[in-house]
Amino acid sequence: MTRSGRFLLWSGIVALCAWVLVPIYLIGVGAFGGRAAAFRWPKGILPVNTSLDQILVFLRIEGVANAAMNSLIAAGLTMLFSLLLGAPAGYALARFSFRGADAFRLMVLLTRAFPLAILALPLTVIFIKTGLYDTPLGVSLVHTALALPFATLVTAGLFQGIPREFEEAAWVFGCTRFQAIRKVVLPLALPGLAASAVFAFVISWNEVFAASVLTVRERTLTAYLLTVLSESPIHYRFAGGFILIVPSIVFIFAVRRYLFALWGVTSR
Repeated sequence: MTRSGRFLLWSGIVALCAWVLVPIYLIGVGAFGGRAAAFRWPKGILPVNTSLDQILVFLRIEGVANAAMNSLIAAGLTMLFSLLLGAPAGYALARFSFRGADAFRLMVLLTRAFPLAILALPLTVIFIKTGLYDTPLGVSLVHTALALPFATLVTAGLFQGIPREFEEAAWVFGCTRFQAIRKVVLPLALPGLAASAVFAFVISWNEVFAASVLTVRERTLTAYLLTVLSESPIHYRFAGGFILIVPSIVFIFAVRRYLFALWGVTSR
């Protein structure tokens, strides 16, 4: 690679890191620095007068713990449903040739074309009739519909990259198709499955519209904060935003070795 190519590469890496890390840093400064840090300009490189008071006050707000638990339940169920439904669909697209496969891929993508606001009222009526209204399970079903197209198409591309010969070799040694998938294909597909799981978790954790419409008392954390912090001082809003960011970062960090393996990078 030429010198100019290396310069462009590292410039892109620095710009991408700044795009991701600077907002998180500013939210952290506002969350731990209090009102003075939130309104201070220009911002210092190192935070001063840091305190946990805002975070502790936020965590003591009535209903925050229950809302956080609802968010974790909804995100966990969304991740589970997306993989249980998306991985088999992706495997079928990758391994079987059938009429309408391209149309099926297009229809999977078109599910994201329907605005959620249009579906809000029918979903509310259906959920009330079925007993799913105001439950984390109901919210997770809607979030699964949002995450499922990504999970299906990513796993389809992932399974296409795993040679069919590996499965055929497992069949020769006495494995059934299901055993070959479980023992041979799934271990090789873990990086892609981890990427799908991360996307499903994050999209559920951050989604606010459906969670606000489909819940009243059992709100998720994003929907609860939209109501509670709308009239709160700005440093408490920063504290709420920081609390929202932490679980996603922790979850991504926990599965990082699978994500690195997706690009052929080893991590311990």
